[in-house]
Amino acid sequence: MPPEPRTAIATVCLSGTLEDKLAAAAAAGFDGVELFENDLVVSPSSPAEIRRRCADLGLSIDLYQPFRDFEAVPPERHAANLRRAARKFDVMAELGTDTVLVCSSVSPEAIDDDELAAEQLHALAELAATRGMRIAYEALAWGRHVSGYEHAWRIVRRAAHPALGVCLDSFHILSKGHDPAPIRAIPGEKIFFLQLADAPTLPMDVLPWSRHHRLFPGQGDFDLTAFTGHVLAAGYRGPLSLEVFNDVFRQADPRPAAVDALRSLLALKESLGVLELPVAPALTGHAFAEVVTDPGAGRVLASLGFARTGVHRTKPVELWEQGEARVVVNEGGAAHGAVGAVALASTDPARSARRAEALLAPVLPRARGPREADLASVEAPDGTQVFLCGDHWRDDFTPTGETAIGAGVFGIDHVALTQPFDHFEEAALFYRSVFGLTPSPVAEFAAPFGLVRSRSVAAGEVRLTLEAAVVRRGEWAPAVPEPQHVAFACTDALATAAAMRAAGAPLLDIPGNYYDDLGARLDLPLGRLDALREHSVLYDRDAQGEFLHFYTALAGARVFFEVVQRIGGYRGFGVANAPVRMAAHRARRHAAPPVKTPA
Repeated sequence: MPPEPRTAIATVCLSGTLEDKLAAAAAAGFDGVELFENDLVVSPSSPAEIRRRCADLGLSIDLYQPFRDFEAVPPERHAANLRRAARKFDVMAELGTDTVLVCSSVSPEAIDDDELAAEQLHALAELAATRGMRIAYEALAWGRHVSGYEHAWRIVRRAAHPALGVCLDSFHILSKGHDPAPIRAIPGEKIFFLQLADAPTLPMDVLPWSRHHRLFPGQGDFDLTAFTGHVLAAGYRGPLSLEVFNDVFRQADPRPAAVDALRSLLALKESLGVLELPVAPALTGHAFAEVVTDPGAGRVLASLGFARTGVHRTKPVELWEQGEARVVVNEGGAAHGAVGAVALASTDPARSARRAEALLAPVLPRARGPREADLASVEAPDGTQVFLCGDHWRDDFTPTGETAIGAGVFGIDHVALTQPFDHFEEAALFYRSVFGLTPSPVAEFAAPFGLVRSRSVAAGEVRLTLEAAVVRRGEWAPAVPEPQHVAFACTDALATAAAMRAAGAPLLDIPGNYYDDLGARLDLPLGRLDALREHSVLYDRDAQGEFLHFYTALAGARVFFEVVQRIGGYRGFGVANAPVRMAAHRARRHAAPPVKTPA
């Protein structure tokens, strides 16, 4: 196995003061940092004090950045730039770092002359060398005359100074669609630094794309495994460093953000074959979902045809079952009115837990009585517990002897978890890297209370959906804040809806306007639309198949249930119908105020 690279993070990735950022990076487990100049400027600590603070935290300062608009300028500007650089080298000496990032110029004074650029960068490198320092020259994707890494390398090669090399930034290279394979031809010792960032594919100008939408590796659409593989194959032996500009990350708590950042690098190193982690065992399905709520959840489950088949030996917890669908109702948990846990059936729960721990997922302590199953449990970014189960967890429940009446439900189709917006990207990376679930593309839809972002993470029969409100401010909010639900699978949604409604299940009523629109959009078989309308069943389809689904009212402050039928190869979740469900929940909870007419 090749040597494992060190890890670093640019302070610009995180929120807070410089002291906050350093503490978060160290606590997460990073080896070093890139020190962003603005963070130092606003800090009350001197460079020497920052150097000592980093040493105390076990962090190296691997790069000082950025130094802007240096090369290919008129002589009088060049002289001023060298004086400016000398002052920065003084700061770097106090910080104890030896490498500065020089970005390709965006100045209107810059001249399109590679020979002049090489000559002036040579002079800068010569000045740096007298201080034992190095210059890492980076091509900005929006540089005035130098915007590609191959162009930057030609200038560095022409300058021919041992203290001058290139900095390669995955965003600047991949956002422009440049081929990273020629990186292999750059001598490894001339690649002075590597900066990594992922990003979603967005049809927008590269500058705002870069400043607002970068992501940690594995959260976007770039192939960073291939990119980084080219850099390592060239012989680069420096740190894998993150430089991510993202509006959400830079306002979020820096401690979990730093953990998420390091997790992304650990997963990247695993994909590169430079870090060996426990392989993610296969997940075979949902063992159960735990609802933390009041006894009302049990009444709703009973009306859906579930039976209370077990009572926990030591905890105020009940097991409700229908077919292979199992819901644990916890009346004593702290997360009242929520899906408190999802339990995934693993072929090797112990190895699943070891992998989770290696990827920085918090392993949760769990009080266990005599003869109770030893269930591993880790915490997802939103606080949801994820249990990893084998075959014996049901032994913790004393059978009641009750048998489910049944209404056609045969299993859990998926569990839907609303995410705090700050954790939306983190959650997808967590489930992908820790459990091997595959994220779907992000979908956005206009809900009654604003834009909502949605995606699924799935593998085989394990499916989770993640949703987040893009903006949620003030008192005006939905009647169901941050809703969560468990979706059950059935074989005939229309028959199941009829049976459940006859049993008194509190199913949502869907307005007739929805079915009028559905009939206008889709050519459904004769009588199909009438049946959907009669039973308030929603409908979706794609090229692979069809999807029928319906919902209950709330069974607690935030929790409700869904019943779904998949026909053919449909793999989605009826996201287009989510606004209809949200409006129906509000109508169920709050009658519309009377319309006021003018006097």
